Amino acid sequence: MKFFSRAAAVCASVLALGGVLVPAADAATPSTYGDFSMMFKQSAGQFKPSDGSAFQWTWAPKSATESWVAWGDPKTWPPAGSEHFLRAGDWVLLDGWSGNGTYYSQRVTSESSCDGAGANCAAIPSDGGRQHYVRWNVPTSNYRLKAVGTITEQSSGKVIDFSHTQTWGAPHACHNARHPAQTCITQSEAWADNNGLPTGSPIRETLRRDIQIAAGLGVAFTIDQQVPSPWHAEGTDYWMWT
Repeated sequence: MKFFSRAAAVCASVLALGGVLVPAADAATPSTYGDFSMMFKQSAGQFKPSDGSAFQWTWAPKSATESWVAWGDPKTWPPAGSEHFLRAGDWVLLDGWSGNGTYYSQRVTSESSCDGAGANCAAIPSDGGRQHYVRWNVPTSNYRLKAVGTITEQSSGKVIDFSHTQTWGAPHACHNARHPAQTCITQSEAWADNNGLPTGSPIRETLRRDIQIAAGLGVAFTIDQQVPSPWHAEGTDYWMWT
């Protein structure tokens, strides 16, 4: 997930949280990305660095196959946009995101799936050009996804070139300062684009980080960013909203 860097547009939600907040539940035997991310639950959480303010995320499912995730500052909630994900069989697809008063559609021109070391790659057949973001059924071994394509700002027609490489780690034991003895998957990602540069400029890396996602809790369990600068944060609070 790109909560402060996807082409300078992501940061998140058109939704205001309402109703009663109840604690998030643990996942008994996690086997799907939904069990880890909580993307089809009305789930929310906060994460923060040791020396800074908290950030917040919220999933808002629209159906059994569509959900939007919001990222932002809880003190000024709701933010102005959200990322749009779809489930299609054994894949979670990224369609794009809203922000800055418009929608950014993301479409791939090539995609491949490889083993965890980046070898034995095979092309992924297109599904309307949407990015194959993560496998729904969590594999027992690491795998890597490589995507290249374009982002189109719908309000202006501006086109941004991007590449996105993700290595997804198999389930493993994990913990942070607030939540011991959890089960996580890890997303190690590198993002590059030419946003803010003249059209046709070479892309350059703007984000590289490792994120742990905890079963039954959700995203941003731990975040270790390397680019654009070293940064570490951990999940503090998780809940369900109604």
